Parts: sequence; C-alpha cells; structure tokens
Amino acid sequence: MAIQPKSDERLKKLDELRHQSRLGGGQRRIQQQHAKGKLTARERLDLLFDPGAFEELDPFATHRTTSFGLDKNRPPGDAVVAGHGKINGRLVFAYAQDFTVLGGSVSETVGKKICKVMDLAMKVGAPIIGINDSGGARIQEGVLSLAAYGDIFLRNTMASGVVPQISVILGPSAGGAVYSPGITDFVFMVQGVGQMYITGPDVIRAVMGEEVTHEELGGASAHAIQSGVAHFVYETEEECIKELRRLLSFLPSNNMDDPLFQEPLDPSDRLDPDLLDVVPTEPNKAYDVREIMSRVVDDGDLMEVHQNFAPNIVVAFARMAGKPVGLVGNQPSHLAGVLDIDASVKAARFIRFCDAFNIPIVTFIDVPGFLPGTDQEHGGIIRHGAKLLYAYAEATVPKVSVMIRKAYGGAYIVMSSKHLRGDVNLAWPTVQIAVMGPDGAVNIIFREAISNSSNPEKTRAKFIREYEEELATPYVAAGYGFLDDVIDPAETRPRIIAALDMLKDKKDTLPPKKHGNIPL
Repeated sequence: MAIQPKSDERLKKLDELRHQSRLGGGQRRIQQQHAKGKLTARERLDLLFDPGAFEELDPFATHRTTSFGLDKNRPPGDAVVAGHGKINGRLVFAYAQDFTVLGGSVSETVGKKICKVMDLAMKVGAPIIGINDSGGARIQEGVLSLAAYGDIFLRNTMASGVVPQISVILGPSAGGAVYSPGITDFVFMVQGVGQMYITGPDVIRAVMGEEVTHEELGGASAHAIQSGVAHFVYETEEECIKELRRLLSFLPSNNMDDPLFQEPLDPSDRLDPDLLDVVPTEPNKAYDVREIMSRVVDDGDLMEVHQNFAPNIVVAFARMAGKPVGLVGNQPSHLAGVLDIDASVKAARFIRFCDAFNIPIVTFIDVPGFLPGTDQEHGGIIRHGAKLLYAYAEATVPKVSVMIRKAYGGAYIVMSSKHLRGDVNLAWPTVQIAVMGPDGAVNIIFREAISNSSNPEKTRAKFIREYEEELATPYVAAGYGFLDDVIDPAETRPRIIAALDMLKDKKDTLPPKKHGNIPL
C-alpha cells in the first residue's frame, strides 16, 4: 500500500506532461494559428491518418539550449510532432512542424526527432510525409540547427527512390529549409497558406531593390505555375490532406513492393467506338489529351500531377485493370503539344519516379517536335530535352505507348520509342511519323520543282499528298518493326491492358555501374 501514492503521483505527472505536449506552445499560440486560417500540427496529423491510428514518438523530448532565455521555454516535444500510423490501413511515417512552439524553428532536438522517423521509415519500408510550417533554423542554437538540417537532407537523399517522400507546405519554409521539400518526390501547397523561398522579400529588397510580397515570391501559384516546385495546389488544408491520402493509394510503400491493386468496376475489354472522334482530323487542330486518357483508364479516374506547370505535357496517375500506371501525354491544346525545357523536365522527373517505384508507364504521343527559339536554345533545351530521353531509355518498368496523330523529328525518338527500349508501341491509323511535318518536308525536298511549276500550289499539294501516303504513314514504321501494331482506336484500352498484363513479370537490367550521369 505504501507504493500506491508514488504510482499515482507518477501517473499524474505523465498525464500533465502529455497534456503540455499536446498543447504545444499553449492555448494562446493555438488561437493565433487558427486566426491565420491555419490548423495546428496535431490537427493536421489527425486529418492525415486514419482515426486514432497515429502513434507519436518522442513527445517528451526537449531542447537543450540554455542561452537567450530558452532555459525557461522548454515545452515537451519541442517544435515538431513526429510518429507513425495507418493511412487507408497502410503504415506511414510523418512529422508536422509546430509553429506554436518557437515558430516551428528547427533545433537539434527537432532534427533528431525528424531523423528518427525517417530512419524507421527506411528500415521498415514505409512512406515519409513531412508537413512544413517553420520559421527556419533556430537562431539561438547556431550551428547545431544547421547540422540538424544537414542530417535531414542526407536522409532525404538516402531515401530517394527507396520509399516515397512527400512534403506539405502549410506555412513558411525559407532559406536552407526548402531543400528538404526540394529533394522529396511530391510537394503539396495550399493557396495563401504556404510559402517557399531561399531569400525572403526583405533580403531581395535590400540587395536587389525589388518589391515583392511573400505570396508573389514563394506562394502556391508561383511554384505551381512558374517554378514547378509544387506538384499539387489546393484551396484548403482539408482538401490538400484529402488529396494527399488519395495520392498514396497509387503508390507502393517502397521500391521493393508492387503498387496496390484495387478491384476495378470498369471491364478490361471495354471498347470505345467514339474515341477517334475526340481527335480532329486536321493535324494542327487542338484537343485535350486528358479526354483520351480518362476514356481509356479505369472509371475515368485521373490524378494529374503538375497540372499548372508546363501544361504542354500531361503526367498523371491512374489505374488500368485495377493496377496503378503512370500516364504521360503530349497536350495539343497547349503550344500544340510541343516539347520545351519545362515539359521535358516535368515528364522526365515523373518517369524516373514511376521507374523507381515499379509503376508501369503508358505514353500517349502527338508531338510536332521541340520548341524552336533562342530562349529555348540558350536556356539549354539540348541539356533539358536529353533528360526526357535519358529517363525513358533508363526506365526498366513496362513501357507501353500509343501514337495518336503525329510524331516528328527527334521528338518521335524521345517519346518512349522502340529505339529507347519501349516494350509495346502501338499507333492509330491516323498517325504521321516523319523527320518533319509534310509541309516543311515538301518545301525542302521539292523546292525547285515547286518553284518551276506553272501551278506551284497545286504541285505542292500533290507532293504533300505523296509524302503523306508514301513516307509518313504508320505502316512504314510498322514495316520496320518500330511499331508493334496499328490498331483501331476503339481497342485502345483493351490493347494497353493486354500489353501490361503480358509485361507484368518483365525483368530488364542496366549495365553494371555506380550510377549514370544524367544531364542535370
């Protein structure tokens, strides 16, 4: 009986510490967070994980700094909530920076908590989600806070291609802090809530004399449209986290697992006789490739990635016969679907992610070539365009492509061609494949004959027709084995599914090497 009071006292102390940890920086700070239209770290994790499924680690860890008054401000848990739990029944690790505690600043202790969950995620092969809302490195800790960031960056790099890494920007992320999201696979942002930048508006004003707001400089729109840093942007935190959970449903837990199968409602042998009507017969008339994609995949369900960045190419996750696939398609409704610097980088990164995590790649091709111009040439279209070529050539996952209307010049080669180890290459009968479009080709080949003709326009039209019939048809490429078949557009869905099923046990290798030297 003498032991009972001590036990009660210890349990009471435990309850007090847990309560303090859950309060973070205190009720006043929580109210300030809510007043900004932001959720707290714990509220965000509650939305992310299945109900009651989150298990916190290190809730009592405190910082060790005693200078600058911090010896009297040592809340349990410090400025991050970290742990693991289930999302849609699957194990996931996560951390959420707590802005109510010292502005969410990263200390030695915060870094150790984050590194602990990252290390565990790597050991067990589970995704890592980081929710960023921080004022940056804790100034009072000096080099210790910088070392904490370095430890996190190292683990981001080691985990790359091993487990999926997702960053959610729900507050400020400035200076060196942005490099962790910059390494991760996908970045989610919320309009008016998250900002990312290396140097803030005050520094830019002092050094460059430019006036810019936080939102203009590093807000969601800036990174979704201009920089391409943000892959997904939403209006509210709730919608953002809901869509993050959806993204995880397409991804395996690690690079040794297969993507999750979901029993489809959509028949695998479904034909679509109206599919050809989506594409105009005129080679230069626009249409939306997403309509073809949505009509081919299971239940019309696409999750587009980088929707607002480089819209001349579309990348998305979907399912076919219940299995996740990565879709890549030229977008004729924007810049005629031409390949430029941003489109090449966008598609290359997506392809390399799919390849790292065993997700087959399905490519829809309607490409007039690479974008001409001094801006593109001086901006490095050679180097950046080579990234897309490299990504397709290097990928060892099943690669199935469908040519829709045209593929000219080097862009034909780059877009998952047989020459880059495409596994199954199909084409609609409407396709033109050539070094360049018929108009340009005829102007070069038959320049003299056209200029000497009594009726140049009629002669030119005749040569264009002959060029299209004799050289630019898909049957020429099919005759050389560069296309595996020319198909009825109505059969597109079942033919892709049959190809993916045939390739499900594909084994492909690369030459022995430490790693390639992709043209970064």
